[in-house]
Amino acid sequence: MLLSLSIWVPIIGALAVMTTGRDKNSNLTRWIALIAAVAGFLVTIPLYTGFNPSSAALQFVENVPWIERYKVGYYLGVDGISMWFVLLNSFTTILVVIAGWVVIEKQPAQYFAAFLIMSGLINGAFAAADAMLFYVFFEAMLIPMYLIIGIWGGPNRLYAAIKFFLYTLLGSLLMLVALIYLYKATGGSFSISDFHKVPLAKTPQILLFVAFFLAFAVKVPMWPVHTWLPDAHVEAPTGGSVILAAITLKLGAYGFLRFILPIVPDASAMLAPFIVTISLIAIVYIGFVALVQTDMKKLVAYSSISHMGFVTLGFFLFVGGQGSALGIEGGLMQMISHGFVSAAMFLCIGVMYDRLHSRNIADYGGVANVMPKFAALMMLFGMANAGLPGTSGFIGEFTVTLAAVKQGMFWTAACAGLALILGAAYTLWMYKRVIFGEIGNDHVRDMKDVSPREFWMLMLVAACVLGMGLYPAPFTEVMHKSVDALLLHVSHSKL
Repeated sequence: MLLSLSIWVPIIGALAVMTTGRDKNSNLTRWIALIAAVAGFLVTIPLYTGFNPSSAALQFVENVPWIERYKVGYYLGVDGISMWFVLLNSFTTILVVIAGWVVIEKQPAQYFAAFLIMSGLINGAFAAADAMLFYVFFEAMLIPMYLIIGIWGGPNRLYAAIKFFLYTLLGSLLMLVALIYLYKATGGSFSISDFHKVPLAKTPQILLFVAFFLAFAVKVPMWPVHTWLPDAHVEAPTGGSVILAAITLKLGAYGFLRFILPIVPDASAMLAPFIVTISLIAIVYIGFVALVQTDMKKLVAYSSISHMGFVTLGFFLFVGGQGSALGIEGGLMQMISHGFVSAAMFLCIGVMYDRLHSRNIADYGGVANVMPKFAALMMLFGMANAGLPGTSGFIGEFTVTLAAVKQGMFWTAACAGLALILGAAYTLWMYKRVIFGEIGNDHVRDMKDVSPREFWMLMLVAACVLGMGLYPAPFTEVMHKSVDALLLHVSHSKL
C-alpha cells in the first residue's frame, strides 16, 4: 500500500491542482501543489523506517493482476537498491514546487501538475517489479518532462524538448524488444525476478546487453550519447533542470543494476572493459569540456555527465568475472549524492537567473558583496560538487576510486582521480568569477540576497549534503544485502 501511495498521492494531487484552473487562482494552486508534494514525501518515509536491512528480498510488495492474458501485473516492491530513490524523488519534488513558487506566472497549475505527475511516474518506475509495468512508467514520464521543457523552457525550448524526447524514446524501443524476447524465454512472464532466472547463451546475452545498454546509456547519459542533456538543461526551467539531473538520470543507472547485471551477467563481465573505458572518457573528457563553458547551466550539465561516469564505472569494476560490492555501493552513493548536489547547483543558478535573467558567467561578478547568505550556501554546494571531504560529493567518488584500487585497477583509479582535480577546477573557476571580486556591473549591484523561501529551500539541501557527507551509514546500511545478493547471482552465472 505504501508504494501505491507514493505513486498515486502526487498524481491525485496533480489532478487537484488542475482543478484550480486559471492564473487568478495561482496562490491556491501553489498551496495545493505544496501540500501534495509534502504528502507524497511523507508517505515514503515509512519505506525507510520500516525497511529490514538484513533482507535482500523485495519489501512492501504489492502484486495485483493487471493484464491477465499476458501475465502483466501491477507488481511493486523495493529493495536496498531502489528504496532510497523513491525517497529522493519525492523529496526533490518538494524543492521543485518551492523553487517555482513565485517564478512561474504562466499556467502555474499545469506547471506544478506536470511535476507531480512525473513524481508519481518516477516512483512507479523505481518500485516496479514487473518489466512491462516498469516500461510503462519509464516511457510515460517522458511526456510531462517534454511539456515542461517545451512550454516553460527558454528560447530554443522546442528543439531541446524534441531532442530529449527522441533520444530517450528511440533508445527505449530496443528495450521493449528485449523485454518481449525475455517474456517468451520465461514461458510467459514479465516478472523481473523471473528474467533473472532465465539461462541464456552467449549470443543472446550480448544482443540483450546491447538493447538494454542503449536504452539506459542514453538516460544516464553516457558518452557519446550525452548530447541531448546540455541542450535540455539550458532550455528547461529551473525545476526541470533539477528533476532531470537529480532524478531522471538515476533511472538509467538504476536500469543497469535491475536489468543488465542480473539478466545478462556473463555479457556484463565480458563487456565490462568497454563500459569502464567509456565511463573514464566521460569522467575525464567531459570534465575538460565543462572547464571551458561560459554558461553556468551548461557547465553544471556537463559536470553531471562526468559525475555519473563514476556511477557506471563503479557498477562494472569486474576482475575475473567477479564484480565489486564496494564499487556498486559507491556508485549508488554517488547517485544519491549527485541527486542532492546537482539539484542544489541548479537551484542556485535559478536564484541568480530570477534576478538577472542571465546564465552567462561573464554577466556576473562580486555577487558575494550583495548576496552574502547566498554566496555561503553556493560555496558549500560548489565544494560538494568538487568532492570535498565532509560533503556527500566525496563519499561516492572516493568509494568508487577505492574499489578500483582494491580490484587491482590502479590506472583506472588514477584516471578517475584526475576527475576530482577537474571537478575542483571547473567548479571553483565558475564560483570565483561569479561570486568573488568587485561588483561586476549595476545589474549585480541591484541584486537582493535570498528570500526566506529561497534560504530555507537551500538549507534543506545543505542539511542533506552535510548529513550524508559526515554520516553516510544510514544510506549504506540498507544496500549491503541487496548488493551482495546481486553479486552472488552474477558470480554464479557462468556460461
